[in-house]
Amino acid sequence: MASSYTNIGLEKPNTGEQAGTWGDTTNTNFDIIDRLGGVGTISLSGTTHTLTASDGTASEGQFNFLNLAGSPSGTNTITVSPNTLKKFFIVYNGSGQTATFSQGSGANVSVSNGTSKIIFCDGAGSGAAVTDVSNVLSVPTDLVNDTSPQLGGTLDTNSQAIQFGSSKWTIELSGNNLLFKYNGTAKIKFADDGEIVTVDDVTAFGSI
Repeated sequence: MASSYTNIGLEKPNTGEQAGTWGDTTNTNFDIIDRLGGVGTISLSGTTHTLTASDGTASEGQFNFLNLAGSPSGTNTITVSPNTLKKFFIVYNGSGQTATFSQGSGANVSVSNGTSKIIFCDGAGSGAAVTDVSNVLSVPTDLVNDTSPQLGGTLDTNSQAIQFGSSKWTIELSGNNLLFKYNGTAKIKFADDGEIVTVDDVTAFGSI
């Protein structure tokens, strides 16, 4: 019986096959596995490209991380093959043009030049779809572009101060006391016993 293959193209020889040559198959399988953690630079040209994960052969469709490069002449449609391949890709597009990922007659995902996305190919055959799962799987590291950030739990400042923009005001903890500092000097202290201490007068019923 002929060999069988896994989803990403690893070859599984049948019992008793490939006597004296199975080492070559094993080495190729290791090369394929290595690509799962590697970055594949995909050089695009024209307006179409086929991203293939071939059975028993190290190929560009087996990379999990794709760096799109080259000089496409316009929006480049990247067809993921075979249409039964179930796989995530982390994509950075530096090709200079929009890249649109397709696998079948289902949904496609476009990645604009200079941006990154995490996509999933569902491998559903002729009706296969590509889905943008960036918002589900990515962990935001920059709140600047999030105009309505929300916490799902208690914010731990990890012993760091909170600074308000470019001003010199900060809020920080000193033991169990909360300090409001200006230019590094404490001005107001909220003590853990409820005491409030200020370095100057407190004005009531004044105007701000």
